Amino acid sequence: MILKAYVHGGDVYKHRVTLDYSANVNPFGTPEPVKAAICAAAEDVSRYPDPYCTALREKLAAKTGVLPDEILCGNGAAELIFSFVQAVKPKTALLPVPSFAEYETALRTAGVEPVFDPLSGDSGFVLSDRILDSITPETDVLLLCSPNNPTGRSIEKELLLKILDRCRETGTWLFLDECFQDLTDADKTFSLIGSLRDGDRALILKAFTKTYGMAGVRLGYAISKNSDLLCNMSEAVQPWNVSTLAQSAGFAALDCPDWAQKARELFRTEKAYLIKELSALGVSVLYGDANFLLLSGVPTLYERLLERGILVRDCANFRGLEKGDVRIAVRTHAENTALIAAITEALHA
Repeated sequence: MILKAYVHGGDVYKHRVTLDYSANVNPFGTPEPVKAAICAAAEDVSRYPDPYCTALREKLAAKTGVLPDEILCGNGAAELIFSFVQAVKPKTALLPVPSFAEYETALRTAGVEPVFDPLSGDSGFVLSDRILDSITPETDVLLLCSPNNPTGRSIEKELLLKILDRCRETGTWLFLDECFQDLTDADKTFSLIGSLRDGDRALILKAFTKTYGMAGVRLGYAISKNSDLLCNMSEAVQPWNVSTLAQSAGFAALDCPDWAQKARELFRTEKAYLIKELSALGVSVLYGDANFLLLSGVPTLYERLLERGILVRDCANFRGLEKGDVRIAVRTHAENTALIAAITEALHA
């Protein structure tokens, strides 16, 4: 193998997969207006895309309540993670784990050895006030995800505000990934965007991927009130990094405000269904606030389900997790019923 190993969900290309539970995208897929916008934009692909994503940033600004100049678009959220690290150039980084693998990868690419802050499985992998003592003037950057991937646990509003204040005191850069917020239980949804001040060493990461079923389009955006940061991030990526098709798709998606709400209504009933059925089968389930669940207790569940054409996310490569920990997306009732039937069969095989 000469290529970098792929360690994420959604790799349906090397397996025979009939049901993909490894990628946490909106189970209703991509809105029809977004598909239509991509097709229409194909007429303009002979021209270079707008390098500043002007129209898209203006529309995002109207939605999020910030200025267009406080938004930077990227070729997916992953690109923005790497460009943030390249722009900040930290020497030290604090990273609670388990969490999304690309944070660590981006840091190591920049020559940074992360300081890991293990979250306790006994307490449900919830970030606690203890993190405040770990943020010191020697901490160049703190990387957080809320809801966290793969645990689905959100950071409480009060704690997030304390973390932001602590980072201001210590001069620490705060990176907060909010990519799953649009598909999160309403009572656990809190964005830090409205709490940012001019010049704050903070960045909020967002993406169209999960909410609008646009994983194949590659479109994310970052919000910060630190203009130097966004400028330096824009210089860390190649020109024309956001395609014409992606910009048109994002513009159209913002006209589909009910798409996320439709999914959240489904999740309310389907998460309860999955938890009930899995618990009855003796599978340990960590209740998360987002559109996925972390399961444990069956060491060969990943392999057994793959034999049946169902792909789940093997979480053994997450720091703090182990073989037998898997993440499943929450999908439609028909799909979830098929998943439970497959797990039942797998456990009794």
